[in-house]
Amino acid sequence: MRVSPSRAENNRTRIIYLRASRKEEKGEFREAERLYLKVITLLPASSPQPLHVQVHRSLGELYRVLGQYRKADVIFGSALTLARKVYGKDGVETWPLLNGRGVLYKYQGRFSEAARLYRRALKLLTAAHGRDHPDLATIYHNLGGLEHARGRHAKGELFARKAVALQKQALGANHPTVAADQTALAALLSEQGKYREAEELFRSSLRIFRKAYGPEHYEVVVTLSNLGTLQYACGKLGPAKLYHERALKIKEKLLGRNHVEVALTLNNLAVLYKTQGRFDAAATLYRRALSCLEPALSPRHPNLIKCRKNYAALLQALKTEKQMRSCLEGASVRLAA
Repeated sequence: MRVSPSRAENNRTRIIYLRASRKEEKGEFREAERLYLKVITLLPASSPQPLHVQVHRSLGELYRVLGQYRKADVIFGSALTLARKVYGKDGVETWPLLNGRGVLYKYQGRFSEAARLYRRALKLLTAAHGRDHPDLATIYHNLGGLEHARGRHAKGELFARKAVALQKQALGANHPTVAADQTALAALLSEQGKYREAEELFRSSLRIFRKAYGPEHYEVVVTLSNLGTLQYACGKLGPAKLYHERALKIKEKLLGRNHVEVALTLNNLAVLYKTQGRFDAAATLYRRALSCLEPALSPRHPNLIKCRKNYAALLQALKTEKQMRSCLEGASVRLAA
């Protein structure tokens, strides 16, 4: 039986999309971007179909990972427009787009807008599938992340525990998706000083990620960063330094030297170096971090504000140290005289 040209073309386009998805999973982000854009050019713009929505969503998520937030927002907007044409205004199929744009807005510090998108997605999913559907775990995970960003850690913990419970029920304890939810929960626990449970969850997730993805996957590096932060909070500066430096090396390899995620690890390392008295090295890292954060984030974003405050505190410490050195040198000269 001969396959019609239109059907053959659709199959070819879907194969390219699947190739792009695999490239993204492996961390080959630039090649994934090229293939996603190729799929968009091959799809007929006059007759939207589900693959239009899927590829726009995937490209939007990819731009978010790459720190290209303005591009990501434009693509998510296009994806939502297409989804409403394909599925209707209140189609449950739009929930991943609402959720994805919510994650983007969280990264941009647009917390109230993110919350509205998450609640909308939660309402659509619950109405369609009930309160125990595993897809709800994704939204609970992100609601927990939003509360983390807002500094409301106890509230975020409640959402994160819901996400872990739903995913474990659906996928089992050793699935990478469960590990991602455990990592998010552990970060919230760590912020509240619940270090023992947090470290157990981080190490469990790290084992799962390394087995599933290898040693240099994005999820691995996120967990390494979190472990570094936890070790620092516990006063274990040596292990904290090793975790952060390893995370920085992998992030730079995966995302480039100027990515927002790289800046966050630079900030964490700078904090550690300051604690060790390595003020000049810390100052260099803060300047690098700010050069990444300032073009990408709004002036009100908590991560940018935190980095600026940390750098300002370091500059004050450097000034104080120089003044002390000057006084000591002056005293030595007077004593010698």
